Amino acid sequence: MKQYKLVIFDWDGTVMDSVPKIVNCMHQSALACGVTPPSDEAIKNIIGLSLQCAVATLFAEQQALHAQLIAGYKHQYKYLDVTPTPLFAAVASTLAALQSQGTLLAVATGKSRSGLERLLDETKLRKYFVATRTSDDALSKPAPDMLLQLLEELDISHKDALMIGDTKIDMAMAKAANIDRLGVTMGVHNALQLSEFAPIATVDSYQQLSALLINAVALVD
Repeated sequence: MKQYKLVIFDWDGTVMDSVPKIVNCMHQSALACGVTPPSDEAIKNIIGLSLQCAVATLFAEQQALHAQLIAGYKHQYKYLDVTPTPLFAAVASTLAALQSQGTLLAVATGKSRSGLERLLDETKLRKYFVATRTSDDALSKPAPDMLLQLLEELDISHKDALMIGDTKIDMAMAKAANIDRLGVTMGVHNALQLSEFAPIATVDSYQQLSALLINAVALVD
């Protein structure tokens, strides 16, 4: 596979196994507002959107409650819900290996800026990323703005960048930005669903990802 100068990672469902927590927090926020919770599948399909867009999509008929639902979700996620959100196996060693071979690494996520900053510190992954974009910095996915901003900031051609994500929203964003995309199946969507956007590959683990992107590096975590 070609060597990319810049590899951009989604966060939820790609770096961190946080999909179950997101689903549970959205359920609990809905219940606290007296609204019937959406299905697990419906919630999974909005992961990657900004929280405002996600709530607007899931609760289109409860517009008057959107602000309350957003606040409730944030409170659940930060203070009440205890669903574990581990990093996927071999994330840190993969990032370290990519960095050691000179690849620039970035994040493009639907999370808020404060949420991403907190997690970069908690996971000790901040040192690997040279730039990040969140839903507070650009239009929500699947608009290409996050990726276009990263390309401009880092002076990288679209031909030299790769987007890695677990959802069709991630793949659509990358396609709109005219950059290559690679799907991971540990989060929301499966290989068949991701194939709709013609990724260069789809992998089921970071071990498989490293085999594609890293030359002669042994992963140890």
